Parts: sequence; C-alpha cells; structure tokens
Amino acid sequence: MAPKLFTIVTSTRPGRKGPIMAQWFHDYATAHGGFENEIVDLADMGLPFFNEPNHPRMQKYEHEHTKKWSAKIKEADAFVFMMPEYNSFPPAEFTNALDYLFYEWNYKPAAIFSYGGVSAGTRSAQIARLHLASMRMTPLPEGINVPNFAAHISDEGKFVANELIEASAKTVLDELKIWNEGLQVIRKK
Repeated sequence: MAPKLFTIVTSTRPGRKGPIMAQWFHDYATAHGGFENEIVDLADMGLPFFNEPNHPRMQKYEHEHTKKWSAKIKEADAFVFMMPEYNSFPPAEFTNALDYLFYEWNYKPAAIFSYGGVSAGTRSAQIARLHLASMRMTPLPEGINVPNFAAHISDEGKFVANELIEASAKTVLDELKIWNEGLQVIRKK
C-alpha cells in the first residue's frame, strides 16, 4: 500500500485560493504515483481556537473536534502545507491546527507550498518550518514557491503551473518519498 500524503489547506478565510492550488497539487501528486493523496482543508475541520484543558503531549482529548483531528492526522505519513502569507507570517489556523496535537505529527516529513505576491510566501514558509521542526516533523528545505500567484489562476478558476513550479513539485514529492521511507523506521519504534 502506498504511503498517505495529506495536502493541508491552511487558510480558512473567505476568498482564499488555497483550495484551488491544493487541487492542482493533489492531481500532480496523484500522477506522480508515489503516494495515496488526500486534500485536508482546515476550514472543514472546524477547530476552534485551541481549547483543550490538557497539554497535547498528554493526549487526553476532551473535545470531539480534537479527537477527530487526532485520528485524521494519525492516518498520514507525510504532509504538504498550502501556505499563504499574512503579514509575513503563516495563517493563525495553521499554528492552531498544529498546536492541538503533538505525537500525531512526530517523525513525519513535511513540505511547504507557499504562495503570495513578490515574496511567494517565503517568509511564512520559513517561520512554518521552525514550528514543524518543533513538532518533531522533518520539514524539507525544498519547497514549492509561487510568486504573484494570482497570475496563475485561470479565468475558469484553476491553478496553472509553469515548468518551474512543476519541477519544484516533482522534487518535493521525490524528497517526501525518500524521507518517509527513512522516518518509518523511527515511527515503528
């Protein structure tokens, strides 16, 4: 069975473009063939601002939304986070979703598909990598960075990649596969 890759849409705001870009990446990853792929949209998860009374390391979840989120993240072997940049930072929903859990994230590789204006969301991506590492994930140095992302959205509302974006996506998927194989040894301990 192929390892499971979650493409997580981190923005939940009205008018967001993350789902459009996530669909392109999902289709690209499916054609790549290295993973079983699923899009996970934080807007669908309904996580309120962190409200568990116990520290996530205790895994004593009291709320149904946390139990659902925990079960979902346990399914995944690797992640790609669709990351816009708001005021030079990742979306608050990203941080909130990470902070609900701890062990469920451990020893899994993660990549970032960042997008924005001229900076392509790279400031957000760098900050996110620090947070991912603190969750014992392995954030890849490789990523997919899309500057002026709006120019890649067609009149039909689809994301249109260029050769550079496709090459970055291939590199990310190949690296996630390598890192997942290595980290599975640790996860089995």
